[in-house]
Amino acid sequence: MAGKTEIAITGAGVVTPAGSTITDFWSTLLAGKSMAATLDTDVDMSNHGTRFGCAVRGLEDVGLLTPKESRRMDPFARFGVTAALSAFRDAGEPVADPHRTAIVVGNAVGGRQTTDAEVGNYFLHGPHRVNPLLPLVSMPNAAAALLAMRLGWHGPALTIATTCASGVDAIGHALLMLRDHRADIVIAGGAESTLSPVTLAAFNNLNAVSSRNDAPELASRPFDVDRDGFVMGEGAGFVVLERKADADARGARTYGLVAGYGSTADAYHLAMPLPDGSAAVNAMEAAIADAGLGPSDIAHINAHGTSTQQNDRAEANGLAKVFGPGGPPVTSTKSVIGHLIGAAGAVEAIATVLSNQHAVIPPTANHERLEPGMEIDVVAGAPRTITPGPALSNSFGFGGHNACLVVTP
Repeated sequence: MAGKTEIAITGAGVVTPAGSTITDFWSTLLAGKSMAATLDTDVDMSNHGTRFGCAVRGLEDVGLLTPKESRRMDPFARFGVTAALSAFRDAGEPVADPHRTAIVVGNAVGGRQTTDAEVGNYFLHGPHRVNPLLPLVSMPNAAAALLAMRLGWHGPALTIATTCASGVDAIGHALLMLRDHRADIVIAGGAESTLSPVTLAAFNNLNAVSSRNDAPELASRPFDVDRDGFVMGEGAGFVVLERKADADARGARTYGLVAGYGSTADAYHLAMPLPDGSAAVNAMEAAIADAGLGPSDIAHINAHGTSTQQNDRAEANGLAKVFGPGGPPVTSTKSVIGHLIGAAGAVEAIATVLSNQHAVIPPTANHERLEPGMEIDVVAGAPRTITPGPALSNSFGFGGHNACLVVTP
């Protein structure tokens, strides 16, 4: 990374099915136990092929939003603003010129929960009962806008929508803004809540989600030979990024550095990745090169690892091409918290940073037997102690969006 401005992570916040504090989130990942469970909804889901997911619980205990504020937000925005404020508090609430700030939020679909509820309202009670705030509450940029209002920040407040790669692309864009001195402090991450019966039914009809209704806690099993689809999750993850020199000058504690970012497109299919993983390979190599490193420098990998047939196979192919057979140890956070779609990449990047901070990799839950032909080293069964070093975090989204980050201690 010679010659490039070092960008430090000075704060982190999460809202996840594994907990809404960094401590709870990390301890649950280390336990390697999936948070998937049958969903409690107002809708009869008895005829749904998939009736479970990884839901956020206990968010009211965090206390960063008033009940009135919460009621006026779709869950995705509530999760996002809460996680971002947690990260800002964790960073020591740094003071900055409000015109030299930025917010970058990754999100795929916006206020899906509110939209589905109001569609039901329309057909049950008529047009006059539809919430007039629906367009504002459900817009994908609502989380970024609400956060800017809460902090009084007047710099860019952006929303990036690259489906499952959105969270990584948000952090990557923040990295570039700080390197280019377009901002002095950036809050970046992802937020998503797609656990609606309608969305779950659609993914089930697409044969993308697991249908293990009898044992949902065993459903997410990345790279395992018996995997049958991903598990839908929800939540948010945000980091506070500053130039390291600025962070050092104010005496800030740092989690590590965001050192490299790569982004590519498959240009192949809306739902399926390139089977050979070639575009993902290009994104991984670009992120590693952007960090001024080579593949042999990478100490561990937080994989995209969705637990679907095509995605896991393509990613394993790509990892073997970049790192050779075996390669660095690999884990998948989705095995515990499910697939958070637009929030996934940001939450997983935070997990990657925590692995370096604690010198241990969480296990991939439910991984029992590697699919024959995959030449990767999956951490399973128990956490694995490591020597902290440069780490790669992968996110590959529907539509063929590939985004990768390299973080260093």
